[in-house]
Amino acid sequence: MKIEDRTPSRRLSGDVKMLEIPKRLLVGRPLRSERLGDTLLPKKLALPVFCSDPLSSNAYATEEILLMLSLGGLALLQLAPWVAAVVIALLLVVVASYRQTCHAYPSGGGAYAVSRANLGRNASLVAASALLVDYVLTVAVSVAAGVQNIVSAIPALAPHAVALSTAMIAVLALMNLRGVKESGTAFAIPTYGFIAVVLVMIAAGFVRILAGDAPRAESASYGVVPVSHVTGLAVLLLAMRAFASGCTALTGVEAVSNGVPNFRPPKSQNAAATLAIMGGLTVAMFAGITVLALTSHVHVTDNPARLTGAPAGYEQRTVIAQVAGAVFGGYHSIGFFAVQAFTAAILVLAANTAFNGFPILASLLGHDGFLPRQFSRRGDRLVYSNGIVILSALAGLLIWVFHASTTRLIQLYIIGVFVSFTLSQAGMVVHWTRLLREPSATASMHRSRAINGFGAIFTAVVLVIVLITKFMHGAWIVVIAMPAVFALMRGIRRYYDRVEVELTPGPGGVMLPPRVFAVVLVSKLHTPTLRALAYARATRPTTLTAVTVATDHGASDALLLDWSARDIPVPLKVLHSPYRDVTGPVLEYVRDIRRTSPRDLVAVFIPEYVVGHWWEALLHNQSALRLKARLLFQPGVMVINVPWQLGSAEVLEARRVEPPAAAAPVAHPGERIRRGSPV
Repeated sequence: MKIEDRTPSRRLSGDVKMLEIPKRLLVGRPLRSERLGDTLLPKKLALPVFCSDPLSSNAYATEEILLMLSLGGLALLQLAPWVAAVVIALLLVVVASYRQTCHAYPSGGGAYAVSRANLGRNASLVAASALLVDYVLTVAVSVAAGVQNIVSAIPALAPHAVALSTAMIAVLALMNLRGVKESGTAFAIPTYGFIAVVLVMIAAGFVRILAGDAPRAESASYGVVPVSHVTGLAVLLLAMRAFASGCTALTGVEAVSNGVPNFRPPKSQNAAATLAIMGGLTVAMFAGITVLALTSHVHVTDNPARLTGAPAGYEQRTVIAQVAGAVFGGYHSIGFFAVQAFTAAILVLAANTAFNGFPILASLLGHDGFLPRQFSRRGDRLVYSNGIVILSALAGLLIWVFHASTTRLIQLYIIGVFVSFTLSQAGMVVHWTRLLREPSATASMHRSRAINGFGAIFTAVVLVIVLITKFMHGAWIVVIAMPAVFALMRGIRRYYDRVEVELTPGPGGVMLPPRVFAVVLVSKLHTPTLRALAYARATRPTTLTAVTVATDHGASDALLLDWSARDIPVPLKVLHSPYRDVTGPVLEYVRDIRRTSPRDLVAVFIPEYVVGHWWEALLHNQSALRLKARLLFQPGVMVINVPWQLGSAEVLEARRVEPPAAAAPVAHPGERIRRGSPV
């Protein structure tokens, strides 16, 4: 069988071109489906695309631990190394577990795919709802944190934090709409720059410590007033809260397993290798920043007023800013500005992890019928454009509601992450258990199951800790949002299932209607009307009637006279409308036919102008559009549009598509009716 390429020409002109050009300038030219392989990522680009979130969390994970411990005063800061050590251990377990997922599920989907295959539909939807909520929060928190670092360097921008955050989300959306590979290339320099400056800062700090000249932070001489005197159980709860906050270092780890299909072959191996590189870099940077923060005696609080000895009006800098200033010798050094610039950049670009994870997950959910089908379709640049747009809108809404406050937004974080972690690991345990029952089971499967089993227990415990410590600090919003998203997805699937049942043909197919009553709507006796009448007659209906609504008696009388003078072989029925409404009388006439013959079909033919410019549509009434909208909801009624292209529409189409060299001459529009039999 010969398959012809019927792709329409992309040549545009007129108003269509005016609308298309800005889109192409921003997004780029469309890519053909067969070029999907060209968009696959090598490891060097996959790292900034999928790992910018966990890498960027090093900019604030240590700070979150110190902020929580400072609630008990300086004495509790001695717990920071232990809290950081547990966070690192958890990160290593999660990375090892998700490497197993990359190999076991090369089609991507992460926690959703694993849960769907091993734990059932409800568990997979819980994981999906957790991930969707987490991705939206990732964008909001990352962008807000990046803007906070910019404001730290340029305090005059503080009143514009919301506008800056919204603008950055828009820029990220545009970059991702241009394609995964292009966004990876654009984001590679900031990501690798952040890694480089942080590692240089850590190395320089350690050299100074070994040389006996340990760096000293600007807040080292300030005391911290504890919120309350904490002992015993209160110390444990505060340490748990600090641990829960420090677990922000794990956000985004699952994005690699979600995006395995975007890697170059061998996909699973490259994804697992990227995950291992990310884990090693994150551990090195997190541990180094924490050691330097404690060595240089960085003191931070949730309220600068709790710092004793600080000068009046003291503006508290972030932990990484204080460490950079201490290591590089002040806040005017090149090293300090390099760290701040790349930190701000990576924090904003960390949202890119969500811009890749959310659309892929949404596409899987759309394919399975749990989100609208539109999410499963790729856009012009072979990316899931609908997911990118929706993610941007939701993150922008969060930024606006919470006034771009990182402190307020970060309390909503983490819960969704650990729900998906726990379900993914539990699903992998079931996966390995199933494979171990087969004769081809290997010893490595026992090791893999042990890794995932330990990870499931570990992350489940952390989830409980996070819920206890963050619930009253704003996390209750996420606890409500996740079931709401779960219920929404179940509702969408029920709707699709109901529609599928309703549209499934019976054993005998669809019976032919006994009779077809054709109705042609007439306003004036002009060429489009004659064409509609000719087409209606060509369909050979059982009966054919022309119908006009008399809103102006003079016009209707003139129409009757013209109709009779032309001797048109179709009866014309006049519907009177004392209130000058066109839609109501036509609907009532069609309903009368249906009431008289409920098993028969009514075919309504509507002549309609097609114009070439948007402003021409404003010069014609939209009665046909309104009538169509109402008739479509009438059972047993078919609506047939009979378009008539005005001269502007034909000119526009002629410019869009070049006619073949040997094309036949185009007849004048008025000649079209006269070529066939007269109506």
